[in-house]
Amino acid sequence: MKIDKTEIGKEIVSWVKTIILALLLAAGINTFIIVNAEVPSGSMENTIMTNDRIVAFRLSYLFVEPDRGDVVVFHFPDDPTGKTLYVKRIIGLPGEKIEIKKGRVYINGNRQPLVENYLKEKAIGDFGPYEVPEGSYFMMGDNRNDSQDARFWQNTYVEKSEILGKVIFRYYKGFKLIE
Repeated sequence: MKIDKTEIGKEIVSWVKTIILALLLAAGINTFIIVNAEVPSGSMENTIMTNDRIVAFRLSYLFVEPDRGDVVVFHFPDDPTGKTLYVKRIIGLPGEKIEIKKGRVYINGNRQPLVENYLKEKAIGDFGPYEVPEGSYFMMGDNRNDSQDARFWQNTYVEKSEILGKVIFRYYKGFKLIE
């Protein structure tokens, strides 16, 4: 049996092209369509657990504005390098006044607190008031008593341009759609 070196060479070139195309496609998806990240802390428990991996959709806010309750990935506003990514829930929208009394969130002086069924436990503490600037958002973790969120940052608000995407699901310790 004679081995045709030309056919073997064509097969190798075909495989190399396929692998390069797959790598380019994966890099493009990760750069322009999704954010794939690991969450190293418990600040979003029980929605997202420590060491869970999440996928956020970069195109979520192409035609709609971020909304209260969305869980988003963004550039941490206190990191001048822009390399640190955070995952938090949007609580305050542009132009709103946020105040936290006895752990409950009040918006624009409303007497009824924000309904937050996603909280890990009853939150404690008084914070604010915070006046959310236009084009910015106020972020908090779901594990309020153990979350380094906007209440403690030097640069309190996250500009819309710093939001990378809306978290659509978590995986690793179990698949869960994020609402």
